[in-house]
Amino acid sequence: MIISIDGPSGAGKSTLGKMIAKELGLLYLDTGAMYRAVGLAVLEAGIGPEDTDSVVKVVRNTKIELKEIAGELRIFLNDIDVSDQVRKAEIGQIASIVSSIPEVRRILVEKQRKIGLSSEKGCVLDGRDIGTVVFPDADFKFFLTANPETRARRRYEENLQRGITTTYEETLAEIKERDIRDTSREDSPLRIPKGAILIDTSEMGLKEVFERMLEIIRKKTSTSRI
Repeated sequence: MIISIDGPSGAGKSTLGKMIAKELGLLYLDTGAMYRAVGLAVLEAGIGPEDTDSVVKVVRNTKIELKEIAGELRIFLNDIDVSDQVRKAEIGQIASIVSSIPEVRRILVEKQRKIGLSSEKGCVLDGRDIGTVVFPDADFKFFLTANPETRARRRYEENLQRGITTTYEETLAEIKERDIRDTSREDSPLRIPKGAILIDTSEMGLKEVFERMLEIIRKKTSTSRI
């Protein structure tokens, strides 16, 4: 079973993806974390994200792994745990720029497909092109969204919990800038996948969204073991 969850930054994709995967006993793959790891690799290499050829070379020679340790998804870059580093706002901005490079996306999409298809029970993937490019034939396709202000507030609160110093105004500006890049890039722009179930989470709590998604999945698979 493949479940895709797409949507803009701060819509709750990662949190809900983890919850759904845990509930159904599926592998969870945070594709955004993979792009963030690439962004960190580019930064550490001292390369400007606009240097496309050099960026692609770095990506091709970078080892990215996502491992579940003690019930928590950890991101490894060349065998080093960088889970905390990749969540910094600076890395998110670089990742957003780097992810707009077509060849970078092709390399990571291939990795994502291999991971998803190799999972014995199935996989939950979240990102911005999962249901449109990575797995257009996914068994379930969701598109989560929310207004920019709500998404900025959520991301701002997450940053505070992680000890990341920022302001709500800065976070809102980053969210809006990210939205423009994600929806306007030529390769795999953010859009609602064909046949996807759209859920606006602006006025919904996490538990409410989770239960709605789970209900939809279980209703369709009522004759299975789920």
